Amino acid sequence: MSTAFAYNPMLAIVSHIFFIGLSFYALQAIMPEKIIKKNHVIQAQILFILLSFAIGSTVSNFFLDISYWSGRIPSLFK
Repeated sequence: MSTAFAYNPMLAIVSHIFFIGLSFYALQAIMPEKIIKKNHVIQAQILFILLSFAIGSTVSNFFLDISYWSGRIPSLFK
């Protein structure tokens, strides 16, 4: 087993955490006062957390897939 495969789970974990944090940071630019009903603060916070997980994991999966497939390109030309 090569050492390159040993880093994939750690890379995936770091990538997911990074992009979830980045999407949570980006979602802070939205003004939820105009979208969310009054006195529903907890529901709005849960919605922001779930949105950041959904967006962050999707973007992370995209970059991990691009990384994987770009690493497989040289094997096409052997």
